[in-house]
Amino acid sequence: MAEYSIKSAIQQYLDKSRIKGDIQAMQIEDAWEEIMGKTIARYTDKLQIIGESLIITTHVAPLKQELIYQKDKIIQRVNEALGQRVVREVVIQ
Repeated sequence: MAEYSIKSAIQQYLDKSRIKGDIQAMQIEDAWEEIMGKTIARYTDKLQIIGESLIITTHVAPLKQELIYQKDKIIQRVNEALGQRVVREVVIQ
């Protein structure tokens, strides 16, 4: 029987689980102010991960436009904050 550390066993479980996106979204929410700044964080309503897409929800029209222009930067910063390539696409709602 193969031996696993608790960390690797949990990681394997999360890789196969549907809750992985929720956990990653919580990690992003925790670091969102640091990643994007106080103003953007204050007016961001919701963050979700579905597959490899980060879905950002805000009701502030100028912020939506700003986030659309910064999609590549958001992908880069979020992936750096998580320490792995999690996000490949950003969707602004």
